[in-house]
Amino acid sequence: MSKYIAESFYTCLFKISHKLNEITNETLKNLDQRDDGKFEIIDVKFNKRKTKAIGDIKKTTETLDNQDQQTELKDLIHKSSLSVQDSKTSETRNYNDKTFNFRKRMPDRRKGYIQKATIDENKVYLHIGEYDDGKIGEIFIDTNKEGELVKAMMNNFAIAISLGLQYGVPLEEYVDAFIDTKFEPSGKVHGNDRILSATSILDYIFRELAISYLGREDLAHTPSINKADTNAVEASPEEVKFLDVLKNVTSKGFVRNQYKEKLVDLTSVKLNLKSKKG
Repeated sequence: MSKYIAESFYTCLFKISHKLNEITNETLKNLDQRDDGKFEIIDVKFNKRKTKAIGDIKKTTETLDNQDQQTELKDLIHKSSLSVQDSKTSETRNYNDKTFNFRKRMPDRRKGYIQKATIDENKVYLHIGEYDDGKIGEIFIDTNKEGELVKAMMNNFAIAISLGLQYGVPLEEYVDAFIDTKFEPSGKVHGNDRILSATSILDYIFRELAISYLGREDLAHTPSINKADTNAVEASPEEVKFLDVLKNVTSKGFVRNQYKEKLVDLTSVKLNLKSKKG
């Protein structure tokens, strides 16, 4: 009776991470000889299986021992791959918990405002869209004297900024990145009561957004109309209701978060409404 042995072939994909104090040709040359790295199994694939006859019982026992060793190695690799998969799923779960992995789309009917300004005889129209809670969610930029290429670049830049805001990128990051950028057109700004000059269109846009939505008075060139009341009296319930209504129907950026200064007291106004009888 002939004896056969079956051999299974696997491909193990792994990586070894080493910590280096410095990157030189000598350290990179001896990198493969180091044994202090972190070993991680990425994937194990089954390739094929072969069978062959064995005439010698001694060889058979040796191959069976080898099979046992291979089985143990296979189990070890399987357990390692499961642990790696578990770590990957936990990392993915943590990644999914982050806000930038979820896009908060803008409502179909939204609040906002349009700010027109002139930067060195170049008109710039900044369109703002807000969520219901007053947070900025999108911007659009229109210019009048720029070519089609620049207009297309500005439009796509505004779309990229809008997508970043909807995915949870803080407005502060954009402000820090684009404030004080310098390119033409630049110079004096007309039409904006808080900004008198700008080094570029992007400097003007994110300066306006920082003042309107982040309260960055250090970026404004004129003082705010909002006066700091150290002896401010606590608002009455009626005033709180008025402020809530005002926040729901008014753009936060338009009033620059100065709801009390924009509040119109209508408590003394009496309306006499009579129904018309046919």
